[in-house]
Amino acid sequence: MPGLSVPSGKRVWIDLDNSPHVPFFIPIIDELKRNGIEVVLTARDMYQTRELIEFFHLPCKVIGSHYGKNKILKVVCNCLRTAQLAPTAAWSRVDLAISHGARAQLLISKVFRIPTMMLHDYEHSTKTGFIESDWLLMPDVIPEGAMSKGRSRVLRYPGLKEDVYVPRFQPDASIRKQLGISESDLLVVVRPPATEAHYHSPESEVLFAETMRYLGAISNVRMITLPRNARQGKQLQSEWRDLIADGRMVIPSSPVDGLNLIWFSDLVVSGGGTMNREAAALGVPVYSIFRGKIGAVDRYLVEQGRMTLIESPQEVSTKIRVTRWNRPSHPHTGGRPALAFIVNSILSVLAARDPRVGSNLQVSVRPTHRYNQQRGQSQSIEENESEFSSSR
Repeated sequence: MPGLSVPSGKRVWIDLDNSPHVPFFIPIIDELKRNGIEVVLTARDMYQTRELIEFFHLPCKVIGSHYGKNKILKVVCNCLRTAQLAPTAAWSRVDLAISHGARAQLLISKVFRIPTMMLHDYEHSTKTGFIESDWLLMPDVIPEGAMSKGRSRVLRYPGLKEDVYVPRFQPDASIRKQLGISESDLLVVVRPPATEAHYHSPESEVLFAETMRYLGAISNVRMITLPRNARQGKQLQSEWRDLIADGRMVIPSSPVDGLNLIWFSDLVVSGGGTMNREAAALGVPVYSIFRGKIGAVDRYLVEQGRMTLIESPQEVSTKIRVTRWNRPSHPHTGGRPALAFIVNSILSVLAARDPRVGSNLQVSVRPTHRYNQQRGQSQSIEENESEFSSSR
């Protein structure tokens, strides 16, 4: 990936606020380092973030945790973590703070006047009051103005967030044997709803329970169920002990490579966004039981025929096709410019005279082609590698 000319000694601070951010930022970190950028890495101990950091051997300082779904406790937790991040903000001498929605990092960066860049791919996420990041990156399928009114500082990258790291995926067929899944079994990956998230809807729990009953009644189905934290894991073990005892439901005892598990499954049913989009990015049949506000990215995938929404308990049995997936010999991961666009955007902001001021930067883009997984052909788009110039 060709880099831009950035003054030496630049340093960025990346804060991993949730478990999906770990695989997402790894290629970005690698490319930034390759371009001579030093990276300071922090994370919040939320869901399986700590375990994934250890799984990928990332040099990262874990600061703060998650207090559950109580709204008051969420505010308290965010304020506490903001204070806990103060030493990093004060002494790391960073030129740019980057996250995928880390509110605590945004708040403390404003206090210390650190330029900020925040990525988002769900326009209905809770905003941090009147405080906005200096730069916002989001998928191009999200409508303009959905995340910010400051259009001059909004950059829109092509494809999905998952397109950043899926091209690096290398299948390992030993995963089924490791989990005790025979070749004759139909492997279904199930992800429960994020019951502690602000966007959670109780309808998702109803759909999840109906899904477990439906799939659990099919003799050759083996469900690999991935709880979001230890608390949810214990709840699942209690509620579905019969399925676990019969071997029809398996909860892995340690973190697994999510992309590899998805690739060697026959279908995915998930109550959260990232796993749904990972399956769609790999071309695996995926059914969403998420019942919060549906974002533009998910609507785009539904329109493309790459994801199916389950909107009622009756649709669990009528829409979910429990059949063996005709897996290709290898993933089709070419033609995805999201990583190049995001990295070049970061480098361009770092190279600017004042990284905090969006109006000082102008974007010009070169036409390229994006691979359409559904149709197996390329389609012209206008966004690939960004070129910025400081206005004089």
